[in-house]
Amino acid sequence: MNARPTLEQVREWLAAVPDPEIPVVSVLDLGIVRELAWDGDILEVTVTPTYSGCPATEVIAADIRSALQARGLAAVHVATRLSPAWTTDWLSDAGREKLRAYGIAPPVGRAGEVHVPLSAIGRPRAPTQGVSCPRCGSHNTRETSRFGSTPCKALWRCADCGEPFDYFKCH
Repeated sequence: MNARPTLEQVREWLAAVPDPEIPVVSVLDLGIVRELAWDGDILEVTVTPTYSGCPATEVIAADIRSALQARGLAAVHVATRLSPAWTTDWLSDAGREKLRAYGIAPPVGRAGEVHVPLSAIGRPRAPTQGVSCPRCGSHNTRETSRFGSTPCKALWRCADCGEPFDYFKCH
């Protein structure tokens, strides 16, 4: 590659890098790409995983490097930043809609809007209302397990269509 791409061009390329656990959303949709910067000839990509113990962190870094190197960027450094911690508030609106279309209910509300009593800190919390079934749209749903197919999701069931679905926990 002769000319160095703009950071906006790099963002467009990263919009095509899928999350390995939920391939319908990109690393940009999830909001885990925190920063892009040139350091000389090295492209620095800073990511914040959805949680500090995320097993996909190394795969995501390798996928980002591979995608950018395929575009001609020889020197790509992917750094992980854990603070501030990732929040579902960083999900893009497009990412939320992609989750719903894929059959995963997106988080209800924004994490910054949820008041957590001191006695509940450290315990997972489920929304008390508003989780709509991604299949039929009904709000007649309930949590069946705080644990879904990945640690960031809970298992819910729709009483109207009877289908189980993952709910992406708000945090």
